[in-house]
Order: sequence, then C-alpha cells, then structure tokens
Amino acid sequence: MGGGLQEEGKIWYNGEFVDWKEAKVHVLSHGLHYGSGVFEGIRCYATEKGSFIFRLKEHMDRLYRSADLYKMEIPYSKEEVKEAAKETIRINGLDACYIRPIAFYGFHHLGVNPADCPVDCAIAVWRWGAYLGEEALESGIRCTLSPWRRIDPNTLPVTAKATGHYLNSMLAVQDAKERGFDEAIMLDNSGYVAEGPGENIFAVKNAILYTPGAESSILPGITRSSVIELAQDIGYEVVEKPITKEELLSADELFFTGTAAEVSPIREIDNVTIGEGKRGEVTGDIQRKFFDVVNAKEEKYMRWLEPVYE
Repeated sequence: MGGGLQEEGKIWYNGEFVDWKEAKVHVLSHGLHYGSGVFEGIRCYATEKGSFIFRLKEHMDRLYRSADLYKMEIPYSKEEVKEAAKETIRINGLDACYIRPIAFYGFHHLGVNPADCPVDCAIAVWRWGAYLGEEALESGIRCTLSPWRRIDPNTLPVTAKATGHYLNSMLAVQDAKERGFDEAIMLDNSGYVAEGPGENIFAVKNAILYTPGAESSILPGITRSSVIELAQDIGYEVVEKPITKEELLSADELFFTGTAAEVSPIREIDNVTIGEGKRGEVTGDIQRKFFDVVNAKEEKYMRWLEPVYE
C-alpha cells in the first residue's frame, strides 16, 4: 500500500471506537500465529451526490461467507458491521477512503485448534488513491508470470478472503518486484491462468471478454462480477473459461480488476507487448463505465452505492 498509514483518527475495534495507536492486539493472538482471520477491502468514493461505499452489502456477505468457511462466528450482525463501517468513515470525517474490516481469532490459548478463542473485529479507514498508480490506469502496467502457483482449492478454501492465504500472494508480489515488474500473474496448479496477487484478470480477443472461472482457483471478486455485468450492459460478450498462458500473451487487451486495482490495463507480460502496448478500446470503455458508476453518474447502478452521510 506504500507510503505508510496516517496513524490518526479512530478505529472501530470490538464495538467501540479507539484511538488509532490504541487499536492493539496481543502477541499471542491465534490470528497472528496461524493466519486465522478474514477481511475485506472496500472503497468509499466522493461524488457530486455525496460519499458512497461501493457494494457494501456484497462485501459484507463475502466477509461472513469467508468466516463460515473457517467456522468463525463473527459476534456482530451484518447490519451492525455495515453501520460500523459507515460510522468509522463519519467519525474520521472522510469523504473518500479505503475501508478494511477484519475478523480474527484472538487471545485465549495457543494451539492450532482455535476453539474457545474469541473472535475480534476491527474496521479501519484511510485515504487511498490508485493502487497501482494513476499512470497505470491510463498507460497500463508491466506484469510477469509468477513461479508461485495460486493456492489450490483442495489445500485451502480459495473462495474465502482469509489473511493466511495472502502469504501466497506476498511471495508472488515480492518475486515480481525483485525482477523489476509492477505486478505478478499467477497460474493455477493445472497451469491455467488464475489471477493476480490481489486482482482478477480479464483478456480481450476480437472484442470478446474472457476471464478465468471458479475452476481456476480464483477469489470471486466483487469488482470482477461488477465488470462482467457492466461489460454485458455495454454490449460485450463475456466468457468464463480456463485461459492458457498462450491465450494471455496473444490477447488484444488485458486488464486487472479489484477494489484496489479498480480497472487497470496490462500492457506487457514478461517483456511481451500486449496488443498495442497501451490501454485498449474495450478496456477504456469498461473503465469509463466503471468510474461513472462509482461516481454516482449511472442511475441504474445507484443500487450498488451505499450513502455514508444520510
């Protein structure tokens, strides 16, 4: 995320607002030792109509679904956590921000089995711009095919957005950066394209969009599902299927989607230029539509936007 966080304002922690520097976790918390947490990344956008959280309901649904897969009972209702997210933005006086809700097994005893460990919950918010840089949204980024494979569904429940899973992503990012690339692209255990370390991926060929499906070990992204719907709304055909490395390298256009990445074009993979080596026409169409939607300019999609300040 770069640049460090501001360390000021309030964080919602187990039902109360605490000062940023007082939002502390015990060093023997289960989540720290075993990666037993689930989280979300959500965005709030400042628009001419006010501040709106993008697809808050869907993000909260996924948070609770992730928790269920790890038999973790979040001690608050979805409505309470949704309201807490909005209140955290309000109490910090922000109009646009990144929102990070997390639930994790806390301190009780230390053993692999988390039985009897409390489930701690927190929500932090902070100002955050374009994840891969403003320039990346226009000119695209340089990627590499990672030597690290995306975790397999028989190893961990890949549809859960769980903290420990991101060790897999961390290795891929570190490798990509060390070799001079902006981001990694991970393959699944069968050698098909899965996703980025924190993004889903789309390929465009002959104005048809292709994206890996559930069988490719992907995290089912909320921005991904939004883009599928928006692309179809514009009039593009979208196909979910296993994608080979060759199909990726010979695509007319490629782009990442994600809460952080939004819609980010990929101009190069392992020094192979994709298409014309810049943001393509289809990617541009989808990017414009996406930003119109999150900026409350599309009446049809206002249902995806949750107002922060009533």
